[in-house]
Amino acid sequence: MKKVPLVISACLAGRCCRYDGSSAPLSCLNELDEVFELIVLCPEQLGGLPTPRPSAELVAGRVMTKEGSDVTDAFLKGASTALSLARVQGCSIALLMERSPSCGSTCVYDGTFSGTLV
Repeated sequence: MKKVPLVISACLAGRCCRYDGSSAPLSCLNELDEVFELIVLCPEQLGGLPTPRPSAELVAGRVMTKEGSDVTDAFLKGASTALSLARVQGCSIALLMERSPSCGSTCVYDGTFSGTLV
């Protein structure tokens, strides 16, 4: 039986691609792999950002590092590339890393670099 394609954040799939070079692997990854064709993507790396890299947060519609560098263009490039790859694979569902400025959908840091979520 053909598996349903599922985009998954690379850090959730165990890849060390988070800003600090770590991962956040899901304990149910093997079970997911049995049911889905996992399409492992890191939008930040696809946008050309290195690992490790300075942490970044959404600030007034831009993506900024704590040091003040604007990395919005890299984030937009990564998002566009990730979307294109997902479409090519026929993905209609995704499992993404919450709180991430590139993957978070309902909860991200507030842009003050204080650990406050919005």
